[in-house]
Amino acid sequence: MCRNIRVLHNFEPATTDEEVREAALQFVRKVSGSTHPSRANTAAFERAIDEIALATRRMLDELVTNAPPKNREAEALKGRERHEKRMEREVRIRTS
Repeated sequence: MCRNIRVLHNFEPATTDEEVREAALQFVRKVSGSTHPSRANTAAFERAIDEIALATRRMLDELVTNAPPKNREAEALKGRERHEKRMEREVRIRTS
């Protein structure tokens, strides 16, 4: 999965529409293979982002969980720790 797409479910405070749209944008970029569409493709690109964001918001609003909400700062810290471990592994591999 694209590393720029983050988990959006079960956070306190709740995921914003802006975060949902950013995830939709990353998905469309990945699928289309383009970070910036040509003028001819801009309408299709924007429509896809809107539709995916709407479907994502609907899904997030309908999901049910018994788990306590996640803390954004704690999740960000875990992500940084995973990144550091990944980079340490890469350095070991390349220097061996």
